[in-house]
Amino acid sequence: MHSRTDSALSIARLMPPASRGRGGAAGLVPAVSRALTLLERLAEARGPLSLARLASDLALPKSSVHGLCSTLVSFGYLRRQPDGTYLIGPRVMGLAEAFVSGTDVAQEFAALWSDRGDAPEEAVVLSVLSGTEALYVAVRNSARPLGLAFNVGMRLPAYLSGSGKAMLAFLAPGEVRRRFAGGLGTRLTKKGPRSVDSLLKELALTRRRGYSIDEEAVREGVISFGAPVFGVSGDVVAAVSVCINKALLGADRGSRHREAALAVAAALTARLGGDSSRARSVAEEAA
Repeated sequence: MHSRTDSALSIARLMPPASRGRGGAAGLVPAVSRALTLLERLAEARGPLSLARLASDLALPKSSVHGLCSTLVSFGYLRRQPDGTYLIGPRVMGLAEAFVSGTDVAQEFAALWSDRGDAPEEAVVLSVLSGTEALYVAVRNSARPLGLAFNVGMRLPAYLSGSGKAMLAFLAPGEVRRRFAGGLGTRLTKKGPRSVDSLLKELALTRRRGYSIDEEAVREGVISFGAPVFGVSGDVVAAVSVCINKALLGADRGSRHREAALAVAAALTARLGGDSSRARSVAEEAA
């Protein structure tokens, strides 16, 4: 659904919010903090920004921002356009790939499909929770020629996506309210929860039945079923979602795809030494 450029933009957004501190916190190197903040700002913009705009947004002198940009361009982390604006550069992809390769659950996901030796009927996505977003760390695209396709590095609001809601459902309600204290401002279609209260009701239902549903909240005509993946401590460490064109749901209204999401999540949980039943009981007590 999104391009390779989206993957490159996403890794810059993994950089910690502490980088916004302009190096004022103890132990931070000011120049490094500023460079990371600059990359983060360009990632958020998802488009080219001028030197003047970057200097204004970062509250830094133009001369300082010019030096940062020149250095990042020389290392390939930024690109300078003919009109003098800047974009995220290709070297960022190497960081994205290193992040994914170092994620145990992503490795187990890859091993799971390698052991199976086949491709899924529909696209299967593995996500982790990154703040208020679901970050795609692995995908197994459909074997069908016209099936949906996704890319590693894609980010979606967690309260809209199937995998995101599967993870949010196992957070304490107070934590959900804290994460979304600013409200649910992003809309991708006309569907999806519009308030934190309505989201919490949906998450409670998701927790009880063990799976989530994204019914065209991310993209019109597309439905996904999400299921949580539990680690050895009983916490949710990731989620799996199976994404389907609504027109292809069939007479069973997608029940086989829902079961596929649950089966893959259960297999990953087992590989990680997790216990989904214990985690569900703990989550219900917390609620």
